[in-house]
Amino acid sequence: MQTSELMQSYLVDANTWDEMYSDSSVREQYKNAVEFLEKLSIDDLNKREDFAKRLFMSQGVTFTVYSSGEGIEKIFPFDIIPRIITAKEWEYIEKGIKQRLKALNLFLKDIYSNQFIIKDGVIPAAMIYSCPHYLREMHNFPVPYDIYVHISGIDLIRNNDGTFYVLEDNLRTPSGVSYMLENREITKRIFPYLLPQSNVRSVTEYPTILHRNLVSLSPRQIRNPTIVLLTPGIYNSAYFEHTTLARLMGVELVEGSDLVVDNHKVYMKTTSGLQQVDVIYRRVDDEYLDPLVFDPGSMLGVAGIMSAYRKGNVAIVNAVGNGVADDKAVYTFVPAMIRYYLNEEPLLKNVPTYQLGKDEEREHVFKNIETMVIKKTNESGGYGMLMGSAATSQEIENYKAEVLQDPRQFIAQPIISLSSAPCYMDGKLKPRRVDLRPYALCGPDGIEIVPGGLTRVALREGSLIVNSSQGGGSKDTWVLAQ
Repeated sequence: MQTSELMQSYLVDANTWDEMYSDSSVREQYKNAVEFLEKLSIDDLNKREDFAKRLFMSQGVTFTVYSSGEGIEKIFPFDIIPRIITAKEWEYIEKGIKQRLKALNLFLKDIYSNQFIIKDGVIPAAMIYSCPHYLREMHNFPVPYDIYVHISGIDLIRNNDGTFYVLEDNLRTPSGVSYMLENREITKRIFPYLLPQSNVRSVTEYPTILHRNLVSLSPRQIRNPTIVLLTPGIYNSAYFEHTTLARLMGVELVEGSDLVVDNHKVYMKTTSGLQQVDVIYRRVDDEYLDPLVFDPGSMLGVAGIMSAYRKGNVAIVNAVGNGVADDKAVYTFVPAMIRYYLNEEPLLKNVPTYQLGKDEEREHVFKNIETMVIKKTNESGGYGMLMGSAATSQEIENYKAEVLQDPRQFIAQPIISLSSAPCYMDGKLKPRRVDLRPYALCGPDGIEIVPGGLTRVALREGSLIVNSSQGGGSKDTWVLAQ
């Protein structure tokens, strides 16, 4: 069987925006890839898919799934058919994300200092103060260059009319960028000639840009500041990513027990004695960062690290306390922030969102719960949410009871039909729902976004949940140069 038959068997839902097909013809950006695939046999594609799996296995590209009965570490599922984005679409995405991050950084500086946005009645004070990630310890804290969000992963989805929406802002310790980099490396191996032929832009500069930004944050003006990546350790779901980024940047991977604070300075224990640390790229959440300030039982952080941070003797990336800006209830105010701080209209739309802390909005959601997805405002990874269309009446009743205990900590959104993209499964091309997480890096010289990102795929038929922790996979994301 030739792959031309494979294309003919690709059946798309008329009510869903498909990334490859429109009105039963292939979109312009996919034509080169489709022509290439049509020259291959199914046997050839199967071999390439098998080769990709072996590469992921041999390189240990894994993700930990805590709720799985198959053992906790899994090979990250990868689909060999790339998701292709045009240069024009990317330009729009890039402008929209930069605008959004400028406003979010200004918002974080404001609420930890003058709080003009609260005083002017744009955001209720109660919304900020009830957020568990709003840290009073950060009030009037001198953050270097006023950058709170150095690294972000903004989740985008596409509705059935092709419009991009921001689903959520990941600003605390966003993960997944190592899979973006690995997906590209694997694609280079399985389709070596197709990438240059298709004029695909590179994503491999990400570690270089990140490292350059980290160096620029060093409090000591020295040629080679000491930079470390602080990991919670091998049992963290993103540990593979921590090791990958440390290796690609050429920095030390450390755990809390490898660091010590003396006289408001952070030191790393080495075989030749203590070495002063200048910049910490931390993948440890705020509450575990310093047992003297936050959770006293934390074994993951470093006692005294906040005093060193406050004295300006160490830079921490991302800034402590920025989780208030990716609280899913605060998310509803981001378009207002853009208008307030930048005096611009938002380029990227929010998904319509209901705050369950408001009685009338909660009532509306409960009445229409079959068409809603309800999420906890401070959970990530797809945990703690209810998909109304897939839940039993008992699950709905239980969830409603949980919501009523603390409505502020829940939001609801209409179930949006994510766009679909072709996936190679069991020798056939099948449409599966996708989202996109581009990664933006904010440094003293501005915001840079590598052209691509992590396209996550809901591998189960009919599923809209793309999270890796919920059984999703990913594919390489191509942004065309023209």
